[in-house]
Amino acid sequence: MRSRYLIEGVVALAVLAADQATKAWVVAAIAPHQIIEVIPGFFNLVNTRNRGAAFGFLNRPDIEWSFWLFFGATVLAILVIAHLTRRAPAKAELFIGFGLIMGGAAGNLIDRIRLRAVIDFLDVYAGGWHWPAFNVADSAICAGAALAFITLWRHEGAAKKAART
Repeated sequence: MRSRYLIEGVVALAVLAADQATKAWVVAAIAPHQIIEVIPGFFNLVNTRNRGAAFGFLNRPDIEWSFWLFFGATVLAILVIAHLTRRAPAKAELFIGFGLIMGGAAGNLIDRIRLRAVIDFLDVYAGGWHWPAFNVADSAICAGAALAFITLWRHEGAAKKAART
């Protein structure tokens, strides 16, 4: 039982450290709104702030209550994952996924508390298609959610198969 918390905690701390280190580098090396072309026609580094949520949802300077909404949602997500960790099947991949989510959520929460916005710097695009800028924390949250979903889906499928035999 204790190993699930160790796995989740180590992964969360690694993500948090990587997220905060990359954001500190961006702030030191790239001027606000500066664009550094890395792969022409596909990938840039930028230094931008997002006061909203994923994909720029509610990213408006005139909406102060959005800080409290996203602050509360992040704290709630961390508490839900902590609760799920206790009840989840003993699958290391699941706890890695939970750790990715928690570390990413904590990284963005630190930005929200310090800056009232999240530092985003990874800018992916192709032709006229442009993905909103994101960061290491966002990537970890998405990867963690996918890993947790796949692990639970596979576990459920195996449990149903075992029940039929």
